[in-house]
Amino acid sequence: MNTPPSPPGAGRTDGSSVQIGALVPLTRPGWVEAGQHLLAGLELAVRDVNDAGGIVGRPLELVVRDTAADPRTAAAAVDELARLGVAALAGEYHSVVARAAAARADALGLPFLCSSAVLDALTEQPTEWVARLAPAQSHGWQIYADFLLSAGHSRIAVAAQPSVYWASGARILRDFVAPRGGTVIELDMRTLSPTAVCDELVDNRATALLLLVGHPEPAVSIVKSVRSDQRLHEIMIGAPAGQPEFAEWATLLGDDGAAIPFLRYLPERLSPLGARVETALRERLAEAPSFVAFEGYDTVAVLADVLRSHGADRARTAESWPRVAVEGTRGQIQFSRTPGISVWQWTWPPIQVVDRDPAQPDHFRILHAS
Repeated sequence: MNTPPSPPGAGRTDGSSVQIGALVPLTRPGWVEAGQHLLAGLELAVRDVNDAGGIVGRPLELVVRDTAADPRTAAAAVDELARLGVAALAGEYHSVVARAAAARADALGLPFLCSSAVLDALTEQPTEWVARLAPAQSHGWQIYADFLLSAGHSRIAVAAQPSVYWASGARILRDFVAPRGGTVIELDMRTLSPTAVCDELVDNRATALLLLVGHPEPAVSIVKSVRSDQRLHEIMIGAPAGQPEFAEWATLLGDDGAAIPFLRYLPERLSPLGARVETALRERLAEAPSFVAFEGYDTVAVLADVLRSHGADRARTAESWPRVAVEGTRGQIQFSRTPGISVWQWTWPPIQVVDRDPAQPDHFRILHAS
């Protein structure tokens, strides 16, 4: 899949293209809507780069591979893209998949700018080859935990499926709230039905339920079950991983999908660049762009800046992470080494806790911001 041709009047590019490999979940069981938004951001930025003259006169080109949320598929795609000669890798939404891609990129000496995955341990050992735009899970989920405690929730249930990502999230929440007098009650979704979840919430006197589960299922069924249980009409449902961000959530749940706080990585007000990109993304997607689309755009903006300065040499690209200073759609992007995180990290993108407004489910309310 290549970037659409530039419109008439685009900046001139000559010669062979500079290729970036793009890893995106575009089929189930991947989160397809997130993948589509990520790809839209990547593609729009490539178009803008080429309209401005490309990479020192050479067109920038995306070589897209569907990861389908499968780590082995992603690792194989990294091998293929490395053989094809891409200058760098971009993208991926799912943390466990990005971890597999990062391991292969590190082993092959292929620069990888991860767009959206948040798992702290993106690689087992520190690496010079991988950088990340999304905030680390420990940072974002601690902000979410602080929001919960500030809202008066000290008995917090988590409906969790087995996964490195969900287990990490539950541990972050527990480690944050326990010293502050809170309790995290884990509900194992391997053994509980949505109806049984309701009984557990009542028995444990939980005031908040967090969805650490896949989308659309079982997340949608759990929400419907809790919302229809008269015993739980005052419980807060939360989704720190961001399931309610996308339009499919509102389509599947309607009013039941409102007032479910989640993490979103956007500033309160977009810069002029961010506003321009938002307009273009809305046109491309035919709906409001999610923060994931902005992550995609910023990924290419950073890589294009590096490639213009240092050429398509992979080692020089990897060496340039600490010198990046790029104005992205959500602020100035720079990378640093952060304790406990093995890759070059943007410290930090803006973080909000938002929900869909019950009065207007297509609109978001900012509840808390870092």
